[in-house]
Amino acid sequence: MTTDAFDQVEPRPGSPKRDTILSVDGLVRRFGGITAVDVDHLEIQANAITGLIGPNGAGKTTFFNLITGFDEVTAGTFQFKGEPLEGVPAYKVARKGLVRTFQLTKALSKLSVIENMKLGAVGQTGENPFKALVRPLWGSQEREIEARADELLKRFKLYEKRDDYAGELSGGQRKLLEMARALMADPEVICLDEPMAGVNPALTQSLLQHVKELKDEGLTVVFVEHDMDVVRDISDWVVVMAEGSIIAEGTHASIGKNQAVIDAYLGTAHEIDLGTIELDPEKH
Repeated sequence: MTTDAFDQVEPRPGSPKRDTILSVDGLVRRFGGITAVDVDHLEIQANAITGLIGPNGAGKTTFFNLITGFDEVTAGTFQFKGEPLEGVPAYKVARKGLVRTFQLTKALSKLSVIENMKLGAVGQTGENPFKALVRPLWGSQEREIEARADELLKRFKLYEKRDDYAGELSGGQRKLLEMARALMADPEVICLDEPMAGVNPALTQSLLQHVKELKDEGLTVVFVEHDMDVVRDISDWVVVMAEGSIIAEGTHASIGKNQAVIDAYLGTAHEIDLGTIELDPEKH
């Protein structure tokens, strides 16, 4: 899977992109004496699917936490559509159009599926404690939100589960619910943290198709994944992290021949077959 946007992009760390929507400069996150993330420069191409890969403990999830406001940077800056976002809390980042899902799903198990979906909508008038007392102020918006949620549940084949508790869903269905709920915020960029991890093989192809459809609809997708078959199937561009830093960028074909990537994964001189390497899910 490729896109013309990368035709003239040099396959090297920090390469400039034709239409950058998210950029990072000097981004560092330390935990005590340990440096978990140390990214000199990275640009994410708009309306493309970028895979973020790397060995276990490379810093991928921590990187996601930083750019989506779930963790604070030690140093450095990052911009979304040219606007600095460091120090901005996660809920405000989401309102600006940058949302994420989690490796371990965050569905509220004791709420129904439709209630989980409605929580994902932004700008709800009924969230104001004073306006919430006057139903005419928010009733029509609530109906619009529920209609939008039902449309997404049908698209993700969860409509028959709309009134079930989210905790009753299978692992794969919870992944679908989290992706659908993220779309309730009408994002421009969606960061998916190992969307296929723990998913029944029967649902994997469905999830992959949904990710491809996000790009078709004009969204930008950045995803962390350890299954190289998935990376090869859906990514336009691949970014490789190791020990917190970006060590390579390029198409999946060029990445498989990159010596720095080979050393990071195997520690020996072999050409990587992206269809056979599978990494352990990241633990931090």
